Amino acid sequence: MPIIKSAKKRVRVARKATIRNVKTKRSIKLALKSFQAAITSGGKKTNDSYAKVQSALDKAAKKGVMHKNKVARKKKQLAAKAKAATNTIQTTTKKPVAKKPITPKKTTPKKPVAKKVAKS
Repeated sequence: MPIIKSAKKRVRVARKATIRNVKTKRSIKLALKSFQAAITSGGKKTNDSYAKVQSALDKAAKKGVMHKNKVARKKKQLAAKAKAATNTIQTTTKKPVAKKPITPKKTTPKKPVAKKVAKS
């Protein structure tokens, strides 16, 4: 145990920070598990769980629990997984849509440029 008053305070502060950091990390893990479950089930809850994971990661970066670059990397990886999951769902249920033909735009003739008269 520390004897100096400031060292005692550091122990108390570190204990509080540890508890806060553990809660933040746990919320990230739970959100990631629900996201993975949503992807494997192929349900429509993928977007909701993706938003929760993103929020949890942003909070961790804001509090300093995780580095901002690591958070950005994780968010990019999760976005790719979410996109792949929604593409597989959409390709099985989506019907092709006929495109409209492109019509050329009508062009209007330009006005002639007025000649400038040089002053002598």
